[in-house]
Amino acid sequence: MTMHTPLPPDTDELDSDPSDESSPACILVFNASDPSGAGGLTGDIATIASVGGHAIAVVTGAYARDTAQIFDHFCLDDEAVAEQARAVLEDLPVQAIKVGFVGSTENISTIAEIATDYDDVPVIAYMPNLSWWREELIDEYLDAFRELLLPQTSVLVGNHSTLWRWLLPDWSSDRSPTARDIARAASEMGVPYTLVTGIPLPEQFVDNVLASPQTVLGNNKFELFDATFSGAGDTLSAALTALVGSGNDLGEATSEALNYLDRCLDAGFRPGMGHIIPDRMFWAQPEDDESEDSEADSLDETQAIEGFVMPPHDTKH
Repeated sequence: MTMHTPLPPDTDELDSDPSDESSPACILVFNASDPSGAGGLTGDIATIASVGGHAIAVVTGAYARDTAQIFDHFCLDDEAVAEQARAVLEDLPVQAIKVGFVGSTENISTIAEIATDYDDVPVIAYMPNLSWWREELIDEYLDAFRELLLPQTSVLVGNHSTLWRWLLPDWSSDRSPTARDIARAASEMGVPYTLVTGIPLPEQFVDNVLASPQTVLGNNKFELFDATFSGAGDTLSAALTALVGSGNDLGEATSEALNYLDRCLDAGFRPGMGHIIPDRMFWAQPEDDESEDSEADSLDETQAIEGFVMPPHDTKH
């Protein structure tokens, strides 16, 4: 278990145990900062909070991106990543770990070492589509992830085509690999469970399947949206991690995470000129009748403060 610093015996300002069962589950996340809000740490934090967890966010780097595409990525060095993680791990009881895109083989090695030290904490690893990156960097990253982090991974999450290209590069059959085929390939590196998303089905449906090498443990079909989304994979994997960390068994957590993602996508919005972003706080939006009432209240408040004008920002330097 993780170590916490006990309160001194004479300390009475805080009368609750930080690991109290009523507290939200602490979810450690390794991911890159995404200034567009589409995915990355921004999406992870919103998702984990939405499903009732407390996000402990370790920055591994930063994207230069908008809601349509990734232009570049700037990686933090492994010492900076390790210092962030070790500091919070000595203070907070972590119930689950999510690993997103961490930017370098050195960071993968550091996170794998941390996961080894906390081997009783489940690790959910998400492998995104890396086609925006340089080919030589992709190969190095995937090789390091396979050798160092997959042996520490409890559940691997990824799109069917992404995991197929990565784990079954020599697939020669006329049929596409099933979720069990991909799970078997992942299990060769020590992964017990794999959640394969976006498996094509007839009539504009896709399947999302949780599988082990031996069997399919559950699935959830989605009807394809007539839209392109950014951040769906980070949303699903963060929700799954938080639900597992909150004490749900894997089957229940997977079903809830997939249903949560479906509703996020259904309520998705386009904040810019690019793709649609999942609305991770869909449940907090007012109902239509409530919206009309709040609009009327807003008009009343606007009239009440009529005459207040924001001064121009014209400071000279």
